[in-house]
Amino acid sequence: VLDNKRPPYVPWHMTFSAAARVKLTAHFGHGDIDREAGNHLLRLGSTLGFFEPAGEHRVRDQWGVVWDRSVDPSFGMVCEYPLRSPSFDGYAFPESPDPRFFADIERDIASAPDRFRMFNVGLALFERAWSLRGMENILVDLYDNPMFVHEMFDRIAACQTALVREALRHDIDAVFFMDDWGQQKGLIMGPVLWRKFILPVLRRMYGTVRDAGKYVVIHSCGDVDELYDDLIDAGVNCVHPVQPEVMDAPALIGAYRGRLAFYGGLSTQRVLPFGTPDDV
Repeated sequence: VLDNKRPPYVPWHMTFSAAARVKLTAHFGHGDIDREAGNHLLRLGSTLGFFEPAGEHRVRDQWGVVWDRSVDPSFGMVCEYPLRSPSFDGYAFPESPDPRFFADIERDIASAPDRFRMFNVGLALFERAWSLRGMENILVDLYDNPMFVHEMFDRIAACQTALVREALRHDIDAVFFMDDWGQQKGLIMGPVLWRKFILPVLRRMYGTVRDAGKYVVIHSCGDVDELYDDLIDAGVNCVHPVQPEVMDAPALIGAYRGRLAFYGGLSTQRVLPFGTPDDV
């Protein structure tokens, strides 16, 4: 599929929230939900990273960001931002990749030799920046503190690239970068600022993967199809998801056939949470 050839079957992969996994584990009597779903992808690393308890339904990630999971146990909401001002004084970026990303990688690869092996880099750039600084603050910084933003993106990218280089030492097929830029209509920061601040850094990050002969798969929710040509030029092979509430998937498939693969497309905003079983 990623080489733009017709596959003998349509590959699929289903992921589940923490609450759904609890229900499925009880239903099947074990926790190997990937096997029960017949998933074709082997997701390695960690989508969101690793967390330590911070009290009262809160957790702290390896970047020092505190998340409140009282409502959403899978993801949470940021409640403490380490960079309260546009300055790095007193803050230390992770010096090296957390070994927990790779603790089970060889075992997992050996246990599923027929799956497509994809290493996850969650909160890859912009999402990591706003989690450190706060969404409103980072959007204001794009105008008021542009040099600070450039430096922050460069520092985040250096940490993530070190993680990717370590992942490339293992027998993987692709790196999956997760970084939301989209809203229901258009981009959070708009295309001009995205191309000025984010695209040059993405080129370097994605280039590390492509230079190693591996595939680049990205996740970005919302209405982001105006970026597809830029992303292709930056080395992206596949985009996830194609959000049916805000995108015309058949039209996009026709427009980008042979240049870009699409991963995902079920309505997680309307059909799955609010539809009947027959709708699903």
